[in-house]
Amino acid sequence: MKKITQMICVLLTVASMNAQQEKGIMGYTNWLNNWTEFKPNKVEYGEANQILAGNISVNTKLLKRNIYVLQGNVYVTNNAVLTIEPGTLIIGDFETKGTLVVTKGAQLVADGLETDPIVFTSNRSQKKAGDWGGIVILGDAPINKFGNVGSYNMDLDPTLTTYGGDNVASNSGILRFVRIEFAGKKVKGVDTFNGLTLAGVGNKTVLENIMVSYAGGDSFGFLGGDVNATKFVSYKSINDDYKFSQGVQCRFYNSLAVRSSYFSSTKDGSRCMEVKSYEKKSETDFTKKQTLVVATNITMLNDSENINADIQAGLVKEAVYVAENASLEMKRSVISGFNPAVLLDSKTEINDANLKKIKFEEMYFNLCKGNIFTEYNSNNEDLESWYGNSVFFNVYSQSDNKETFIDMFNPKKPDYRLQLGKITASSGNR
Repeated sequence: MKKITQMICVLLTVASMNAQQEKGIMGYTNWLNNWTEFKPNKVEYGEANQILAGNISVNTKLLKRNIYVLQGNVYVTNNAVLTIEPGTLIIGDFETKGTLVVTKGAQLVADGLETDPIVFTSNRSQKKAGDWGGIVILGDAPINKFGNVGSYNMDLDPTLTTYGGDNVASNSGILRFVRIEFAGKKVKGVDTFNGLTLAGVGNKTVLENIMVSYAGGDSFGFLGGDVNATKFVSYKSINDDYKFSQGVQCRFYNSLAVRSSYFSSTKDGSRCMEVKSYEKKSETDFTKKQTLVVATNITMLNDSENINADIQAGLVKEAVYVAENASLEMKRSVISGFNPAVLLDSKTEINDANLKKIKFEEMYFNLCKGNIFTEYNSNNEDLESWYGNSVFFNVYSQSDNKETFIDMFNPKKPDYRLQLGKITASSGNR
């Protein structure tokens, strides 16, 4: 009997630990180790000995033994495959604002290793956000624009930058164990590049273990398509960490966004996650699928050491913004240190139909000044009542970030998993 009791205690302890750890990014070990870099401006990268420029129209392989400089707008065209060996370094040129564009039908196979990631970074001695363009991948999966076609208008060749089609399962290649640092150049009179833009990308494309740090624009931009995204990391972007639009259907899993009060843009567009169905309503075909993001085990946090002071100073805004006609299903995720946690578009009527499209279940809302609000409305009683219902198992807390995460301020190997056994949370609102 004693042994059975001991076994039950052990099982209950393990179950309790797993129940806590299953919120936010998860894993028995810290999957950020080895391949990520949280201080890329301190790394000595070496000098380039090869130039990448113009069009790549035949299958090409970049080798680890070389260091490549990306000059100007480089296009992978003609259904060619650009393969990059693990451990290869590609440096975006500051003077020409180097940008890599993988056109529709072409592929990028950047399949790094945990111990040998592929790195795209800046060639400046003092690296800053927006030093070079970024990576743009254009596919032929569906988007919700009229004609099922879009154009990525960023001062690029308009004949090479169309995307969209009807191939849900299209394959634009592999990005795995890849870092993209200091990208996101500003194009005068147009917009700002993202670290990684995925436009009309299909679900046969492999997208895993990708880190974008210090992006001048959004870290990741999803424009239509049908995408599986796993173990993404966005670190201290100027604009959004993850922006979804144009009817993208995205399964988003076990990923991280770390914001800084002092890097964020003060303008609209400096959130962890922005979920929209369109940029322009007039260009949108409402007979097609609107944006749906199913996000599971996501951790979103502001790494300020004094959240309340930064909120009071107006440096912190909401973590998640959901626009009219878009759907977000978020489960087992952590939102820590925002003002508030979630903001719904003012055009989104609070009714049963819309609340079924915007789900928050088994969430951990921590250290936020308010949880879920409608834009321009300070009264959120209906939303608090709805999402605070015990059926959703959402948890609310005001724990310090140092207590909430295992080791978030470790300069070399930060660990953003939830700290077990120290979370003082209650199931009621605070």
